[in-house]
Amino acid sequence: MAISHTSHRQQLLLLCFLVHLIIPIQLCYSNNTYSNQTATPATISCRPDQASALLRLGHSFSSTNDSSCTLASWRAGTNCCGWEGVACTDGRVTTLDLGGCGLESAGFHPALFNLTSLRYLDLSENSFNESELPAVGFERLTELTHLNLSYSDFIGTIPDGIRRLNKLVYLDFSNWIYLVEGDNDYFLPLGEGRWPVIEPDIGSLVANLSNLKELHLGTVDLSGNGAAWCSAFANSTPQLQVLSLPNTNLNAPICGSLSRVLSLTKVNLKYNKVHGQIPESFADLPSLSVLRLAYNLLEGPFPMRIFQNKNLTAVDISYNFKVSGFLPNFSSDSIMTELLCSNTNFSGPILRSISNLKSLKSLGIASTNYHQELPFSIGELRSLTTLQVSGAGIVGEMPSWVANLTNLENLQFSNCGVSGQVPPFIGNLKKLSTLKFYACNFSGQVPPHLFNLTNLGVINFHSNSFIGTIELSSFFKLPNLYRLNLSNNKLSVVDGKYNSSWESIDNFDTLCLASCNISKLPDILRYMHSIEVLDLSNNHIHGTVPQWAWDNWIDLLILMNISHNQFSSSIRYGSVISANMFVIDISYNLFEGPIPIPGPQTQLFDCSNNQFSSIPFNFGSKLDSISLLMASENKLSGEIPPSLCEAAGLNLLDFSNNGLSGSIPFCLMEDMSGLNVLNLRGNQLHGRLPDSLNQDCAFGALDFSDNWIEGQLPRSLVACQDLEVFDIGNNHIDDTFPCWMSKLPKLQVLVLKSNKFVGNVGPSIFGDKNSCEFVKLRIFDLSSNNFSGLLQNNWFRTMKSMMTKAVNETLVMENQYDLLGQTYQFTAAITYKGSDVTFSKILRTIVVIDVSDNELYGAIPQSIGDLILLSAVNMSHNSLTGLIPSQLGMLHQLESLDLSSNYLSGEIPQALASLDFLSMLNLSYNKLEGRIPESPHFLTFSNLSFLGNIGLCGLEVSKACNMSPDMVLHQSNKPLPITG
Repeated sequence: MAISHTSHRQQLLLLCFLVHLIIPIQLCYSNNTYSNQTATPATISCRPDQASALLRLGHSFSSTNDSSCTLASWRAGTNCCGWEGVACTDGRVTTLDLGGCGLESAGFHPALFNLTSLRYLDLSENSFNESELPAVGFERLTELTHLNLSYSDFIGTIPDGIRRLNKLVYLDFSNWIYLVEGDNDYFLPLGEGRWPVIEPDIGSLVANLSNLKELHLGTVDLSGNGAAWCSAFANSTPQLQVLSLPNTNLNAPICGSLSRVLSLTKVNLKYNKVHGQIPESFADLPSLSVLRLAYNLLEGPFPMRIFQNKNLTAVDISYNFKVSGFLPNFSSDSIMTELLCSNTNFSGPILRSISNLKSLKSLGIASTNYHQELPFSIGELRSLTTLQVSGAGIVGEMPSWVANLTNLENLQFSNCGVSGQVPPFIGNLKKLSTLKFYACNFSGQVPPHLFNLTNLGVINFHSNSFIGTIELSSFFKLPNLYRLNLSNNKLSVVDGKYNSSWESIDNFDTLCLASCNISKLPDILRYMHSIEVLDLSNNHIHGTVPQWAWDNWIDLLILMNISHNQFSSSIRYGSVISANMFVIDISYNLFEGPIPIPGPQTQLFDCSNNQFSSIPFNFGSKLDSISLLMASENKLSGEIPPSLCEAAGLNLLDFSNNGLSGSIPFCLMEDMSGLNVLNLRGNQLHGRLPDSLNQDCAFGALDFSDNWIEGQLPRSLVACQDLEVFDIGNNHIDDTFPCWMSKLPKLQVLVLKSNKFVGNVGPSIFGDKNSCEFVKLRIFDLSSNNFSGLLQNNWFRTMKSMMTKAVNETLVMENQYDLLGQTYQFTAAITYKGSDVTFSKILRTIVVIDVSDNELYGAIPQSIGDLILLSAVNMSHNSLTGLIPSQLGMLHQLESLDLSSNYLSGEIPQALASLDFLSMLNLSYNKLEGRIPESPHFLTFSNLSFLGNIGLCGLEVSKACNMSPDMVLHQSNKPLPITG
């Protein structure tokens, strides 16, 4: 990654993409009991072998302009026990502390392992230039109690030798954390490859480390450990005090047994995918002082007993949107300095007793459904440096007591119900460096009082109702500003004049101006030589991108979004857009020519909805890091280049609605083990589908509809156990009904329409019924084929997902990817309410059976009435006979019913009149007779719903019904009218 670092303790780097941000940060505990050792003056001369080893080690290092240590004292012939960073006992080196020196080395020099008396080794914050951790050597350092290799640019697996160092008290392999902050500040890793050090078996790592008191593994990849990560500590580290595992790719619950480690004082699991509930037993840790669980996927109630721990100084559970709870009544003897519950599902009243937290420095509160204004008692917390407020339940205007918090450095109101203008007193909070008012209801002008805040580095005002016209240049007068986000308001942003005296413009790294009514590319960008994130999406910028912009961006930008504009012309053929961009979105413009090649760092590339005409043959060979590739709705022609199969990390490929021809490269389906979505809809592809899919197939959605594909469906698809959507509609498939696809346990959408399928639908009459149960199916489209035979009554009862709603499912069928919280919504093209409809997103409320335009015969199965979630049924253009089942009246969610062009007879069931949501009804061209059900709802259907049924009568067909004998008798008993 080509982010430049001036030092290893740099400020956070905030990036945004569609209001997305990226942050490399260092997480470690400041009160490090085991890292305060310093070299002491030498009183005994060091042994020659020790000096020799140190000299060889020293020659492997080189200093830079940023190095804080030069090792100038490391000279032959002098006492090595007096050298910089060295301490000895009896002439043997016991301490080597080069932490924070900023030295560089090509790799770990084996001479170090000759210092077998070492107890304290700190090589942190030096660069070993992505060299491998040595596989052997550490097992020789049997006296080590302290090992710190953090922030040193190592890669590879933690060496086995470290597992044997049973005297270790402190172990630190932490590394830089590159994170993405989504629309709701939800942090996620910046994609694969950002975990340079791997530990696949943490249980083995700590099995012999019974003396360990501190373990820091930030950004070490622990994903291979699964649920076993947690019990390892309960079983092996009884003295552990600090457990720091931020951004370790953990995707498992927190086990209750972790609380058996009663010595724990600090737990940090931030920035992971830890899910499930927070164990109640955390409240039983007697010495717990710091609990950091922010930015995970935790849910359920927060154990309120944890707040009763007298030693508690910091709790951070923010950005766990499904964690519920409320703030307790705080006592005046609390020593808490940090309480962050913002962007959770916390609710309930925020009590005045919060002012008892006299030591509080950071406060984050949330209220999702308990409507309240913030209590004035918060204004008594004069020591606050951070205040975060979130939740739709927080209403009213910004409280006036905020003006009393003059020590505030970070102020955030987000995703809340606070409204009105930003008050003028904001300009008096002189220490503010970060100001975030986003996704609330703020209105009025962008407050001019901001420009009094000369310490401001970050302004984020996205997604409010700010109005007016504002000059971009006015913000550059703030000398320390380096990030600005004004996206998605009602603003009009104009350029303004450039002033060479601006101090901030050279350090500006983030500019987000989506939906700001901008009509031309801001000229100020020409002078922003540090810009790394640029979002100009959803504006009215037209014309070509000037050459100076491409020249500036190719080496600087990490994240670019210029989508939904009117940029035109071609991008230089064969050129790489940027060597360093992680995210490129140029969709919804007028770019033409060959698709430009993203850089080797690019993980998301969206060039859909343009006029690109071809794909370079070597395109895929350049996609070293690509995860999401979208190029739909262009004018692409030619064949899909096989080089795409070289993009081994590809999760999503969408080339839909182009003019691609040729066959689908077999490797695209058979060799891409991580590919989750493959959408090739609406092209001119032909040939057969590959039929040697691997057992580790990861497909969740396959869409080949509207092509010229022939042959049979590949039986090896049964390997794709995560497949939810399969659409092969409008092709030339010649096959029988795929009962074998019922072995796909997650299949919800099956579209086989407009092909050449033949034979019975459902299981063979003589076959095993259990081999054809589609229990998850929601959309089932077999229309326009050559299916024949009976529809089996019992078979429809196996479609359980059409009967009962599943709990905890999202409304929309979609995939969510770690990268920027990016979602991809599945699509489907079906006939709905009599029209061909392409659903750009599939709602789970859309439940459809379409078997129209086939050769089916016999009765309509009564069991369809059990599928009470059905929203559309189409059985038209078959040879169905018998009565319309009255059980259809049980389908109270039904919006569309088409039984036309069959041989149905008898009366229309009166029960259909109770279907209040039914808006499309077609019973035409059958042999129906009798009275059309009388109801106000049925009167809304025209005679087109009943054509070709000469036996029907009623107002809809303008044919009076003959009265039955009972009706005649009833009318004859009426009293005669009295006349004059």
